Amino acid sequence: MTQTYNQFAALLQARYSCRAFRSDPLPEETIIQIVSAARHVPSWCNAQPWQVTVTRGAATDAFRAALLKAANENTPVEPDLAWPSGYSGPYAERRRTCGFQLYDAVGIAKSDRDARKAQMLRNYELFDAPHVAIVTSPAELGPYGAMDCGGFVTAFTLAATALGVASIPQAAIAAYAPLVRESLDLPEDRLVLCAISFGYADSDHPTNAFRTERAAPSDIIDWKD
Repeated sequence: MTQTYNQFAALLQARYSCRAFRSDPLPEETIIQIVSAARHVPSWCNAQPWQVTVTRGAATDAFRAALLKAANENTPVEPDLAWPSGYSGPYAERRRTCGFQLYDAVGIAKSDRDARKAQMLRNYELFDAPHVAIVTSPAELGPYGAMDCGGFVTAFTLAATALGVASIPQAAIAAYAPLVRESLDLPEDRLVLCAISFGYADSDHPTNAFRTERAAPSDIIDWKD
């Protein structure tokens, strides 16, 4: 059991948010393997609310172009689920540190707003990934369906890592939920939660060189005796 734990912990530590991909598409069987593993995560009442719409080839390129156009034209933000009302305390600090690590990795000065905006827009270019999986959940399940889908997203990224595939979950695309729904012909009764861009990592790109920090167990556990 210790060996199994060590392997699992190593897999978790190996996973990272990839922000630069090679253009090579994945074999269909590899994508099926990822989903086949991820589908075993728990869900409330075993509802398994997750559904993924996976793009490849021309569909990825068309979706990328539509997202980037909307972002550049300042299309109104319309997420299906409300954004966080704020980030305070340690959450704000972790968010800020991650952003600064990214800027430092690519040589962007904190005062360079144009370069920071260009880096932000990379989200809508899907970081050049050959595939994106749009994760949706039935609207009737509300936040509980979304919570279950969070487990699926985690398992998807871990299964991908185990197969040598890089990935990055992206909430940014949820800002344009109506566009996502229209572009990919998604039903109106499903919430657009996030994307997972995935493919083979461009290991030479500087954005893939840094790793975010993690809180210690002592910062997470609140013991009650």
